[in-house]
Amino acid sequence: MLEQVLDGGPSPVLSPVRVVTVADEVADRLLTAIAVGDFLPGQRIPPERELCDLLQVSRSTVREAIARLQASGVVEIRRGRNGGAYVRESWTDVSAAAVRRTLLPRWEELEQLFDLRGLVEGMVAGAAARRRRPEHVELMREALAGYASAETPRAEQLADSAFHEAVCQATGNPQIVGLSRDLLTKVSLGFPVEPWGRGEPSAFRRALKEHTELFEAIASGDPDHAAELAREHFAISAGMIRDVLTRGLAGGDSAGRTGSR
Repeated sequence: MLEQVLDGGPSPVLSPVRVVTVADEVADRLLTAIAVGDFLPGQRIPPERELCDLLQVSRSTVREAIARLQASGVVEIRRGRNGGAYVRESWTDVSAAAVRRTLLPRWEELEQLFDLRGLVEGMVAGAAARRRRPEHVELMREALAGYASAETPRAEQLADSAFHEAVCQATGNPQIVGLSRDLLTKVSLGFPVEPWGRGEPSAFRRALKEHTELFEAIASGDPDHAAELAREHFAISAGMIRDVLTRGLAGGDSAGRTGSR
């Protein structure tokens, strides 16, 4: 279905034209970010001020968007010292339409970004293999161990981020670190968080295997192999976003909303 729609074929999910406001756009983007696993069930989404900075919108717009997510059952608002908007469900009845509205108009650009990200992260891994020092190798080793022992999808996500941050740091070039983060932010709809899908065990096993192979290539100083591994590894995130769009085009379902690895 994804290929048919993107090639200009008929879509089974056409809907009436709607007037779009900035709050609509922010709500749709947050719903899509949750659907692709940028923010996982039980996790607090960024506070108002941070969302304003990330998305370049006003606080009133963010409040209105969050209120819509709360009304749809995607988030719950908690009060107190650790209060904020916490993800309840990764997918509800409103998610499919939000995913279509957010991803379809951007799809050509996203495919270009997937390609660019693979090339850039390959360069990053190759440079890390050439320039790594013992302290970088140790940081990668610790992050890899943290990923292997993670007991929740959120712990996996944090350990994954720590591992790739250590790889970037091993290049010794802050501009490379910034470039990698910028591409991640663009791929993730404005949020510098790796998409995590629905936390399928198969994705975790694949990522653990690829992390281990990438670590070994960098630690042993094999830039060509490290670059090849990194290009393949970052296809996982692109695949997760494609899967979510396919689900959105199909109309979504109510099963497996908060699956875990």
